[in-house]
Order: sequence, then C-alpha cells, then structure tokens
Amino acid sequence: MNPAIRISIGALAISLATPAFAQIDFSGEWAPAYHEDGPERVPGPEIGDYLGMPLNEAARLQADSYDADRISVVNEYECRPHSADYGMRGLGDLRVTREINPTTQDLIAFHTYMPAWGSVRTIYMDGRPHPPDYAEHTWQGFSTGVWDGNTLIITTTHLKANYLRRNGIASSDKRTLTEYWARHRDYLTVVTHVVDPVMLTEPLVRSQNWTLDPGQKSQRMFCEYQPEVPGAPGAVPNHLPGANPFLHEVADWYGLPYEATRGGANTLYPEYQLTMPKPDKPPPAKCERFCVCTVLQDCNLHGAPPPR
Repeated sequence: MNPAIRISIGALAISLATPAFAQIDFSGEWAPAYHEDGPERVPGPEIGDYLGMPLNEAARLQADSYDADRISVVNEYECRPHSADYGMRGLGDLRVTREINPTTQDLIAFHTYMPAWGSVRTIYMDGRPHPPDYAEHTWQGFSTGVWDGNTLIITTTHLKANYLRRNGIASSDKRTLTEYWARHRDYLTVVTHVVDPVMLTEPLVRSQNWTLDPGQKSQRMFCEYQPEVPGAPGAVPNHLPGANPFLHEVADWYGLPYEATRGGANTLYPEYQLTMPKPDKPPPAKCERFCVCTVLQDCNLHGAPPPR
C-alpha cells in the first residue's frame, strides 16, 4: 500500500476514535439523590439555621428578618423560581439534552430542564463570551462550559438575587456560580462553588448527586398567583432587627449552641468542634425533628414537630 494512503487511513482512524470536543455526554433523565443535606433540601431548613454558611453580618441581618409567610406574597415571592445555583438542590428531577451543529457535528450547548417552576437553562459550549455586566440578569443566568478532561466546568453569571438556603439566607446579583459536573456511568455528581462578595466571606461549596433514570417523565409546572394568607395589600411579612422570636428554635430542638447556629466561615470546618461552646440547653431526650431524612417520606419518622 502506498505509504501516504497508509498515513491518511491511520489519521482518519485516530480522528474518528478520539473525541475532539465533548468528552462526556450528560444527556438523559436524572433522578436526584437526597443522601446529602436531606433536611435542608426536602422538608426545608429550620428558621435561624445558618450552620455551615460563610455569612457576613449583612447576610445574617437580612436572614434574621425573614418570615416564612413571605413566600405567600402575591406577584413577588409566591411563584418565584429557584435560580441556577439553588436549582440543583431543590426538589425535582433533571433532564439534560445536547444541541449539535448539524454541519460540523460540534457540540453547541447542553440544555437542562427541571420541573420546579419549569426551569430551562442553556450551557453554551461554543466558546462565546459572557455578556457585559449591564446585560439582563435572569433566574438561570448566563452559562458557558469548558472541559477539563472528562469534567465539565460551567461558569454562570448574570443571576438575579435569590436565596442560598430557603430560610431567608439571601444571595445577591453580584455572585458567580462555578459548577463541576462529573459522570461515573449511571451516576452524576455536581459540585457547586458560589462566590458572592455581597453576602459571603468566602466561597460556598456544596455537592449533589443524581442517578440515571431512563423511564423518568418530567412533569409540567403550574403556578398561579393566589392570595393564601390574610394580610394587608402590599405588606411583606418580616421581623424587625432583634424581634424574630424563632431564631433560638433550631438550637433548642437539636441541643446546639445558639452561637453555632448563627453560621460564619468558621462553622464550615471540622476544627470548629474544638472551640464550639456548649449548648445553651441540654439536648432533648428524644429527637422530635428531622433526625432521619433521606427521602420525603421518612423525614418525620421521629414524631411530629412540636407545637409553637
């Protein structure tokens, strides 16, 4: 055989065998696993629980003002969707699809759908730049992805202000979200890294896992504004500084020191246990809250919440 032909055939074989762009295909239907942070992600976090959150004083003060009735405020909070950085932690499955250029066969983007508020997101993979700072901010933001081996690194900017935890811990529209997606056969791990110069003193890092579920069918989302809680028109439920009567509950229910529940970067690390003060009250003889919580059905195995 002509050596030139041999070389051409070899080069063609290598080019066909080696993925040039998308090293991993994340397409499919993914079901969430709640073995991490179950009480926070399923029934929802307790009021005043800021443990493990690197909050600054401004974020803590804003969270202290939160009243759970706020989610009933028509047109403002009632149908407010999760933003991209919290969406991975909420209830609901995940669908990922690929968009391929039909001519070049290059990967243009990954698209995701989550039934919580029908959240649709595009992760551009074609090298386009992020828009200028003054461009529109949205719930899902503007996302671009690059490969590091088989790990997809996604950077998201232009996010609207939302929340970092569903008990009033707010996020600002200045934050940047970086995600690391890694697939191991039928398992997907997503690690999120949030930098928020307005609310946080250092990055907030969390992780979520998913399992491939080919038979899964995502649901449509319906949310209609409707007055649910009596109140004056235009009123926003809140607590003035120093007036929130529920901030000590989580410490009392779980036998924790109140200081620890106030959060801060030091509460992120295991070393904090060496300096953590003693609980203000002795732990209860029997846990009555969300002591076991891996799926929605078992989050209240230890009894109903005590009455307020």
